[in-house]
Amino acid sequence: MTEIDTQKDFFLFPHGNMGLKQKVTDVLIAKGCSEAKITMGVGTKVGNVGDYMVQLWPPGPKPNQIKIQLITKVEEVEPEGMVGLWKGVSKEDVESIPLE
Repeated sequence: MTEIDTQKDFFLFPHGNMGLKQKVTDVLIAKGCSEAKITMGVGTKVGNVGDYMVQLWPPGPKPNQIKIQLITKVEEVEPEGMVGLWKGVSKEDVESIPLE
């Protein structure tokens, strides 16, 4: 498993589960990430190669894990729907943490 670089930026996508935002933030802080490096993901701004996308997974009302993904490629695209510019972001799974 790839080691997480806690100096990078983390873009959080709770997929509508805002009640779990603090729980995810607490998990990332426990892994050594600074709260200042954790921002809410938006469709108008993407991270850089080496940053992380953090999602509650699966999307919807009953996620059962936190998925941390490394951004491996960022391509320029026309924004599309809620995904926006993230449509052009390639990523690979780094870690999955069960929600308890």
